[in-house]
Amino acid sequence: MDDAFAEAMVILDRADGSPQLFSTTFLDVFPVDGASVSTLGDVLGTDIVSTTGPDARTLDELQFDLGEGPCWDAVRLGTPVSEADLNQGGVGRWPAFAAAAVQKGPAVSIFAFPVAVGSLRFGAVDLFTTTRLTLSPHQTRQASAMARVIGRHLLRDAVEQVNEEDAARTSGSSRRTVHQATGMVLAQLQVAPEEALLVIQGRAFALGKPVAEIAVDVVERRLRFRMVDGEIEAVE
Repeated sequence: MDDAFAEAMVILDRADGSPQLFSTTFLDVFPVDGASVSTLGDVLGTDIVSTTGPDARTLDELQFDLGEGPCWDAVRLGTPVSEADLNQGGVGRWPAFAAAAVQKGPAVSIFAFPVAVGSLRFGAVDLFTTTRLTLSPHQTRQASAMARVIGRHLLRDAVEQVNEEDAARTSGSSRRTVHQATGMVLAQLQVAPEEALLVIQGRAFALGKPVAEIAVDVVERRLRFRMVDGEIEAVE
């Protein structure tokens, strides 16, 4: 399974312009029957990005309509959410969703993983099975890592237009500040330059501020980032 996971991470990393891979890749790594990727909340809006089929789509649509379910909890809490028996434990956690899901589809176990970049959470990956299943802690970490890669793709697409508008207003001095801030975030998080820049862009997008303004905060040490249990946190 680790080989399948490594291959899946490569596929997801190269999945620009191929959102269908966001969901289907999970079926190659985990013993699940369906997967979906959705955005939720105010940051990117609420929408289905990718599904493996109608059953996965139905589970997402039910959660959207009812305003409850594992995907909402994953985004709200910023942690993986799992329910091995939707018809039993699920009823206590999400009464309306669990009842509707059991009635409309074959899902028995369901899992959700936050789609995020750093502390900015804006979606979830949902997995389901038609027989009872519990994912191991190792599998949970793997699925979470895959969801983070998807998060980078989705946020990168979202900020692209904002960056183009920013670029028209940004001076050479501001660009140098962004470059300097990127180097500082790279050192703080020990990540690639592209990901360090995306962290800055994501912070700007979430706060509705220019990228250059966030970069100044980093350079002047009013803002820094740290890695906690594989998640990026902003510290002011």
